[in-house]
Order: sequence, then C-alpha cells, then structure tokens
Amino acid sequence: MKIAIISSGFLPVVDGVTVSIFQRVRVLSKLGHQVLILCPDYQSVASVYPNWRDYQGEILPGVRVVNLPSEPFMGVEFERNLSRQANRLLDQELTAFAPDIVHVDEPDRIFLGTLKAPGVAYAKAHNIPCVGFYHTNFIDYIEDFWPLPRILVAFLQWFSMLFIRPVFHAYDAILVSSPVTLEKMRQLKVRNVVCDRYLGVDVQAFRAARLDSDPNFFAKAYGIKGLQGRTKLVLLGRLTPDKGWGFTVRSLIAWADRLKANPQTAPLLNKIALIIAGEGDLRDHIQTQLQPLAGSTGLSVHLLGRIPPAAVPPLLANSDIHVTTSEKETLGLTVLEAFAAGIPAIAPAKGGVVTHIRHGENGLLFEPQKAESFGEALTRLAFDPQLQQRLGQQAQQDITDYDWETVVLRLLSTWERQIRMRSPAVDN
Repeated sequence: MKIAIISSGFLPVVDGVTVSIFQRVRVLSKLGHQVLILCPDYQSVASVYPNWRDYQGEILPGVRVVNLPSEPFMGVEFERNLSRQANRLLDQELTAFAPDIVHVDEPDRIFLGTLKAPGVAYAKAHNIPCVGFYHTNFIDYIEDFWPLPRILVAFLQWFSMLFIRPVFHAYDAILVSSPVTLEKMRQLKVRNVVCDRYLGVDVQAFRAARLDSDPNFFAKAYGIKGLQGRTKLVLLGRLTPDKGWGFTVRSLIAWADRLKANPQTAPLLNKIALIIAGEGDLRDHIQTQLQPLAGSTGLSVHLLGRIPPAAVPPLLANSDIHVTTSEKETLGLTVLEAFAAGIPAIAPAKGGVVTHIRHGENGLLFEPQKAESFGEALTRLAFDPQLQQRLGQQAQQDITDYDWETVVLRLLSTWERQIRMRSPAVDN
C-alpha cells in the first residue's frame, strides 16, 4: 500500500503524536509498505532541534519525509505548524507520490495554519479515501493559554468547535483511540468517528529496559548522584500550561509541606526524588518553584530537559512511579509507556487515561483539581514498595495488546476498509 501521512509534526520534536507516527512507519516499513510523510520544516528553529535534518528524506526503507513551510503554533516558536505556503507544495508531493490513501494526523491543528482541510481536495480529485486522526483536545487548551473570564472561554470553545466541525466532516473518517474521546466527539456532534486501539507502545523496548535496569542509572546517564534508595517519581512531557503544571507545582509543594509539618512523616521526604523530563516555556517557573523543596524538605528535584525517544524506556524502567496531572489527554501515551516499563501511574480520573488505569490494580486515580486527593495518592504509593511492585506487574500485563505491530495491523485494516468503500462495485 502507498500511504501519504500529513502531520502537524515529526521528529526531532518529541511528543505523543511524533513518537506515535515514527513507531507506526517503523512497522509499515518492515511490512513493505511505501510511506510519504509531509510535516513542518524545522530549519527556523534549528537552535532548538539541531539534528532536524536527520529526519529528512528516506529515514527507513520505503519511508520518505518531506518538510514543508511552517510557522509557530499558538505563539510558541518551537511548536511548528504547516503554513498556507505549504499548500501548493503539499499538492505537488501528493501528485508525485500517487498514494492509495491519505492519512492526516491532527487535521484541526493543520487547518489553523493552512486554512484548508489538508489532503481532502487531492483525495476527492483522485477518488481515494482521506482519513483524519484526532490526537489532541486543542479546543480545551484555550483556557490554559489565554487566562480569560470563564464565560468568554466557554464562548470561544463553542465558537471554535462550530468552526472546526466542518473540517472533521470533510474526511471519510476521523479516527480516535479511546472510548472517552469517542464520547467527547459525539458530544461535539462529529458524526464520522471510528474508535479502536490505534495507538501503542514499543512493548519489547520497554521490557528490555526493565530487565537492564541499573541502581546507578541516573548517575551514569545524567550525572545525578545520591538517588539510590529513593523512590523516583517521574513526570514526563511538555512543560506547557496544557499539561496541568500549575496544579502539579501547587500540589507537590502542598504535599511536601504537609509531610514536613508532621515530625513522623517529615523524614520520609528524604526518600523521594522528583525526576522531570521535558521542555517548554514553564521550565524556569517549575524549577524556581520546586527546587527550594530540596533545601527545605529534603525532597530531591531534578529537571532533565528534553530527552530523545530512545532515552524514554530506560528512564521509566529505572523509575518507580509515573505521575501525570494532565486532564486533557485523548489517550495518555506516557501512561502506556510507564506500564510497558513495569511501573504504575498516578493520574487524574479524567480524560483518556481512565481508559487503561484501573484504580488500585495498575495505578491510582485522584480527583481532578483536588490537591488533597493527589497528595493522598502520592503518599499511598510512594512509601509502599510492595504496592508499587504489585501494581507495576499488573500494568505490564495489561499493556500486551498495545504493541505497535498489533496496532498497525489494526490501522491497516481500517485503511483497507476505507479503500474498498471507495472502489467501484464490480458486477459478476
């Protein structure tokens, strides 16, 4: 099959979308398919992504990447999006490649840059299917990036959906990866939605990293000494407002202060390390707010910055608990990765993460925006190694059906079904 993938981003940017696309095309390459990836150009932010050219041209057998004109997304320079200048080149590349199907990751985001439903016009002109993949709840981000009165935020979200809904309906299907997101799309009155397990994790890589875990990992890999014997809480993702960092910082400080105030629990903080991996505009704020905890409570705090995808399996496998407070995930890829690494997760009982976290069985859920509930979950799991082990073992068992080989075969089946629906009927 010849598959054209139009995406809002690709490596070396590291997020759930870009990592998923790379894993997807890795399997497609092994299966002998031809893939064209059309994504933003990162030359203007080469200082942030100095190795961006490593992901140009033929990156795998049968997989070619073409970078198209880009612009900042939502005012964030290092977050790129296709621009209107990309439209003509995009059509030229599609024409030259002549795909059997066009697949668009984050069509709503790309539309905001190109002012077109990407891929649709070409697909209709050549009578091939064009499907979109809904990865991110961008409309929910309005309240994170623009501090406006609640009534104005609600109006902007309503108007944005009114504006974006026709874009979704321009596609033959919009794919989603969790029942929670399916229900959300139904509430938004998007009709052409198909739900299945279309996202996965490299199960073998994470399990191998777990088997190779090393008590001195953080000293060897990151030069961080003194973490042996500490329970390592790892927070992984963009350091941007949409990931819930305001709540995270406030709640961690409140949790540490509560433990410190009690003479019986204060010494426990010397047994905890916070490991934060990711980059974003909030990094300085997070560091300024959390770093003093090291001196005042004994809690160890370390910000690793942006790490490459290959560094994620050993990072998680050498940690003890994955913590996220993001309430707007369509699935929550980092939770799947934590499970594959054999560690439990703590997350809010909201959004796509509830699809795979079973409270008390493979992780813990807390009440959204409730700092006390968050702290109770931390205390319960951080100081109970046996519970960590039991939940982590169950989490690793639960992730088996999310391996990328299985996921891509499922996606191929969906693509093939869309192609058959476009094919003219043949009379016997």
